[in-house]
Amino acid sequence: MPPVTSIFLFCFITSFFSLISATLNLTLPHQQPFPESVVQDVQRRVNESIARRQILETTVRDSSNKCLTGNPIDDCWQCDSNWAKNRQRLADCAIGFGQGAMGGKNGQIYVVTDSSDRDTVNPTPGTLRHAVVQEEPLWIVFAADMVIKLKHELIVNSYKTIDGRGANVHITGGGCITLQYVSNVIIHNVHIYNCVPSGNTNIRSSPTHVGYRGKSDGDGISIFGSRNIWVDHCALSHCTDGLIDAIMGSTAITISNSYFSHHDDVMLLGHDDKYLPDSGMQVTIAFNHFGEGLVQRMPRIRRGYVHVVNNDFTEWQMYAIGGSASPTINSQGNRYTAPDDPNLKEVTKREDTDTGKWNDWNWRSDGDVMVNGAFFVPSGQGISTQYVKAYSVDPKSALLIDQLTKNAGVLGGPRDNSMSMSSKGGITGGGGGHAESTSGDVDMFGMIFSGTGASSAGSSPSPTTTPILLSFLIILTLYIITKQGGQLSIPLFLLL
Repeated sequence: MPPVTSIFLFCFITSFFSLISATLNLTLPHQQPFPESVVQDVQRRVNESIARRQILETTVRDSSNKCLTGNPIDDCWQCDSNWAKNRQRLADCAIGFGQGAMGGKNGQIYVVTDSSDRDTVNPTPGTLRHAVVQEEPLWIVFAADMVIKLKHELIVNSYKTIDGRGANVHITGGGCITLQYVSNVIIHNVHIYNCVPSGNTNIRSSPTHVGYRGKSDGDGISIFGSRNIWVDHCALSHCTDGLIDAIMGSTAITISNSYFSHHDDVMLLGHDDKYLPDSGMQVTIAFNHFGEGLVQRMPRIRRGYVHVVNNDFTEWQMYAIGGSASPTINSQGNRYTAPDDPNLKEVTKREDTDTGKWNDWNWRSDGDVMVNGAFFVPSGQGISTQYVKAYSVDPKSALLIDQLTKNAGVLGGPRDNSMSMSSKGGITGGGGGHAESTSGDVDMFGMIFSGTGASSAGSSPSPTTTPILLSFLIILTLYIITKQGGQLSIPLFLLL
């Protein structure tokens, strides 16, 4: 067979198997088939909590009652005055797409007593790194206030809760938190800031596995091929790359009650426009405060379905919500406050796409309040069928946004990171060094950890399996072509 023909065949086979692989993974194993029902459930729970607040205000007349928040997540656990004796109640309080995140529920309490991070291969018992790599479900708490300066990425195993309530916990340094091919992780009530790239070293991901990691991006929280993740009441700022990135087929995620500030590329959802499995990504973003010093990506979405509900957007320097590759964006009951610059009033931004291509993208604004000239550019053919159920319960007015987000950030102290970093020796400058055109590519040459906990038996195989199999088939095809003098004869079962 002529060399040109062999090269053509090689390219065809590569493209064919890549297309088949992507198509087969369009529906993720834990993707919610009816996302609008999740949206409706969120609104129902907000309505119930607001109604309960109004009743208590009328009958009890006690404005100090913590059950008067109207925030269904906080009301779920804060109404119990003895919550500290039943910390794991928190696992029942998530809403939205990440509400199935169990964290370390039903596992033992692990108390972090040592703030050091000296050894990434053999972590010291009592440290956060030692806790998060264990196989069994663990509910991780902290014995005292502490600043944990990581040497490298903190690789978190499945079925873990990092619960900072009752202590002033800061996580900073190299990495920082990486969730890769894991499930059921809750990160609650911690400061995360000044995260920088690190790596090119060995890092333990479980009691039985150590792997070589390439250089990390410097995300605050990196979610890679993971599911059932809940980030709540955290304060994130000043990281090198994203504050929270969720990519490579991650889904079933809720990001709530958190305080974002002082950063450029705030949140990326979706790996690449061409990465089809991210079409199954589903994320709820609720009751967060997007504050001072933010530039863009709150979030920036590729494919998938994102419900942005009852958040307070107080600043942006480019745009608030952007996307590409036809993501579904359902914006309900948010407050968008535009900057004074007359050229920056638009909330939305479609990336690298002309109007003719994004006209049918499903971007909706319902019950949002626009301040200082802010405007949201919707798209799609009217109210599509998939929104009918969601709209059957009207979103609560964004006039209640002050009440719903007043406790966003870390509880029990400064809710953002400004005072924390000045007193802990952190940086005070702006964050994020990447232009908007960056694709969020990931170093794929580092060791990929499975990191599944004991309770995650039966989970999907590692995404590395498909590329390895395809490479084997391609090499085998070229070998047969060469040996048989250009006559291609491959058993059918090898192509299936």
